[in-house]
Amino acid sequence: MRVRQPGGFALPNPARERKFPTATGKARFTVHPIPHHDLPPGRFLLMTIRSHDQFNTTIYGLDDRYRGIHNGRRVVFLNAADVAEAGLAAGQVVDITSHFEGEERVARHFVIVPYAIPRRCAAAHYPETNILVPIRSVADISNTPTSKSVVISLSVSGL
Repeated sequence: MRVRQPGGFALPNPARERKFPTATGKARFTVHPIPHHDLPPGRFLLMTIRSHDQFNTTIYGLDDRYRGIHNGRRVVFLNAADVAEAGLAAGQVVDITSHFEGEERVARHFVIVPYAIPRRCAAAHYPETNILVPIRSVADISNTPTSKSVVISLSVSGL
């Protein structure tokens, strides 16, 4: 049975509704220091991302219309200058290795896609890159995996 709702479903959103469950009824903003990452040469900071046709880890299609990717999800987005500096090329197939406390984890066969992303940063879809997230690397308070902050290196894939 399919459920159809004219206009779709709207989840509660205090910001959209301008209703905040605070003592003053107003939004509260907090400021936190931005962590500094001293990345060794040849290393990048990977964030895992979702595509449009995905809900959590359920994948409904192989296209990522947000980023212009069609018929595949094993891609790694990098700044074009980083691609050139690393001696790599758009469309080249690489293996991604994560580095954490002396432990290395490898995800194989990802295609390089130059993208408007900050230098020394990388992005790739999950769950394809879940293997790269170290189990012991978690956020300080929530204890959730650091899927948005994984130190990686790239190597030409041995296909």
